Amino acid sequence: MHMNDSREIAAPVGDVWDALLSAEMLAVCVPGAQEVTGTAAEGFEATVVQKVGPVKATFKGNVALSDLVEHESLTLTGEGKGGAAGFAKGEAKVALSPTDTGTLLEYEVDAKVGGKLAQLGSRLIDGFAKKMADQFFQNLQTALEGSPDEGDAETPADADPEQKKKGWIKRLTGRGGDS
Repeated sequence: MHMNDSREIAAPVGDVWDALLSAEMLAVCVPGAQEVTGTAAEGFEATVVQKVGPVKATFKGNVALSDLVEHESLTLTGEGKGGAAGFAKGEAKVALSPTDTGTLLEYEVDAKVGGKLAQLGSRLIDGFAKKMADQFFQNLQTALEGSPDEGDAETPADADPEQKKKGWIKRLTGRGGDS
């Protein structure tokens, strides 16, 4: 299955880039993520619980980053096994470009499933995969921009960039940026 889309994020390219390389941010953005550990250099390990139609499974898998062009593009490649439910694997190519209001994030995703999941039918699987990708990038956008009704008294607009970064990490994890 193949899909692509784009999203305008009201945050500088550097912030979006840093978020995509952060285990803490991925844990917040990946729908159903129970745990994400690791680093961008060594790859991430994740535990994700998802329900697709009648099949609910806990997937344990790996995500590797490749083709990194700092602040421009990267490729995320992941594979997860969900026991009897089957497996899922995919690749997302992400491109970032600055705009007048922040960052244009464009993505192209290829995904495959096997086992019980594959027996559910391509229409259900394709719809679920699109929903997961959309939800991930919406979660990323919300994490970086904050929800529209959320005032962030801890990180004022004129704060230095490092303080802003600590603000979104603290908002997402409930911890400061130094942990």
